[in-house]
Amino acid sequence: MDTRTSEISLRIARVRDELRAAGAHALLVPSADPHLSEYLPERWQARQWLSGFTGSVATLVIGLDRAALFADSRYWTQAEVELAGSGIELVKVMSAVSPDFMHWIGSALQAGQTLAVDGQVLGLGLAHQLRAVLGAKGIQVATGRDIVQAVWDSRPGLPAAPVYEHLAPQATVSRAAKLADVRAAMARHGASHHFISSVDDVAWLFNLRGSDVECNPVFIAHALLDSTQATIFIAEGKIPADIAARLAADGVQLRRYEEAGAALRGLPAGAVVLMDPRRVTLGLREAVPAGCAVVEAINPSTLFKSRKTEAEAAFVRECMEQDGAAMCEFYAWFEQALGRERITELTIDERLSAERAKRPGFVGLSFSTIAGFNANGALPHYRATPAAHAVIEGKGLLLIDSGGQYLGGTTDITRVWPIGEVSAAQKRDYTLVLKSTIALSRAVFPRGTLGPMLDAIARAPMWTHGLDYGHGTGHGVGYFMNVHEGPQNISKALPDPNMAMEVGMITSIEPGVYRPGQWGVRIENLVLNVPQATPENGAFGEMLAFETLTLCPIDTRCIEPSLLTAEETGWLNRYHAEVRRRLSPLVQGPALAWLMTRTEAI
Repeated sequence: MDTRTSEISLRIARVRDELRAAGAHALLVPSADPHLSEYLPERWQARQWLSGFTGSVATLVIGLDRAALFADSRYWTQAEVELAGSGIELVKVMSAVSPDFMHWIGSALQAGQTLAVDGQVLGLGLAHQLRAVLGAKGIQVATGRDIVQAVWDSRPGLPAAPVYEHLAPQATVSRAAKLADVRAAMARHGASHHFISSVDDVAWLFNLRGSDVECNPVFIAHALLDSTQATIFIAEGKIPADIAARLAADGVQLRRYEEAGAALRGLPAGAVVLMDPRRVTLGLREAVPAGCAVVEAINPSTLFKSRKTEAEAAFVRECMEQDGAAMCEFYAWFEQALGRERITELTIDERLSAERAKRPGFVGLSFSTIAGFNANGALPHYRATPAAHAVIEGKGLLLIDSGGQYLGGTTDITRVWPIGEVSAAQKRDYTLVLKSTIALSRAVFPRGTLGPMLDAIARAPMWTHGLDYGHGTGHGVGYFMNVHEGPQNISKALPDPNMAMEVGMITSIEPGVYRPGQWGVRIENLVLNVPQATPENGAFGEMLAFETLTLCPIDTRCIEPSLLTAEETGWLNRYHAEVRRRLSPLVQGPALAWLMTRTEAI
């Protein structure tokens, strides 16, 4: 590819022209929107548009003579392919939140030079860090101009899909009750107002859902609360009149999306505004008048929605049964068709999605299905495309990571299946990953334990054999909401107090091992934090345990039995007995026969 004339290179050249015109020396393009969402509407896919890299997370820096993309290990292989010929350097970082790009900017720019970044998509917490690191080197950070807007002629507008209500019985807590809980939390912070930008918090608080972000049932909006009223800032026409009337009855008014900043600038002197520094941008924070105080703390709704009620947990269990039944139908077809029909990674996505769509309460996928055969399974965030996909034939391991959005919950499951003969090395990797999944699934721990403190429990069986993986062990999961949800996670991240494990939280357990160019193994279940009785009757504090929610057989043909202990074998047999008990009433014919075979005790 000629880097002088490629589309990406031409876009970067335009950025450099704009930088010179603005008197700036580099542009920072984070993977972010004004709501700091994980998955972005097309309007804010600037990093992808400018670099050609399609992974969900990365940071792009464009200087006057150099450009670099910072991506973690999940995307290294993908980024090398997609950046080829663009003139953009791939910088490999160990974590998606690595500060390495700041140090790169600090070395690429000189004292007195300027970094440009759009303050409307720059997280407040990141802005503090960026200014501290670069300020120490005498580098200025300019946030008042959107250079991307100046060069992106055909930039998409705001999503226009309508908003709908999440209704009872699956919506188990009323909008009025949620607003009352959040206002009580505001009072504890001494706040007269509370501004919310994170779209999942807005959707949860008002019992509304949308489809502005692929696979996430959310919509683009901000919200502002005081002690009696609430305002949703949203594009005109997205909320139907009947829903608007019901919102009004609960003291909720609607204003245009673009008016959020003006509403903040119009706050009365002496107002105390609660804002979450990790979930609000610098541009919106700077809209708050100097005469107002700002309390920086986690959004109360983020904590509330992470702790599912008993009624919500009951719906999630039903949802898991329907999701498990759909997978039984799919896998029964798959095993019968394998070797008789041409099956590709794309076929798997189509057929599995079709089976989920037949189940009650299904709304859509919770993320794009990952079906990776052999070497493709070694790419944790691989996605087959019509231009590049594998045919399922020969022998090896097939990894399938998939999930659905249901009115009563959100699912996320990974299984690995043998295709033909499986080697001893593959069985060893598979069994060690299974041991890691079981180890954390069986854990008992004090309530309030910080999620990252549990990470080593899952990794320990693999560490013993010299293995590890580059991604986190577990992420929080929403309730008919984002498949990735905080504040808790199980990873190597530096813990903070908001990551405390509490009753009702749903988290994934998904250790893995990846051998580039060969195969990948990941076994993932979702688990619910539940109280755990102990022989000490709570004398040493309240204990929690994990209830495994996901219901689907874990293939036993890939297991090397000599690597499992009696306790681990017992856990697996009990799990399969529960899967059989719960799913057998929901399937029949080939799917029931498949279920019975795959849940036989070992």
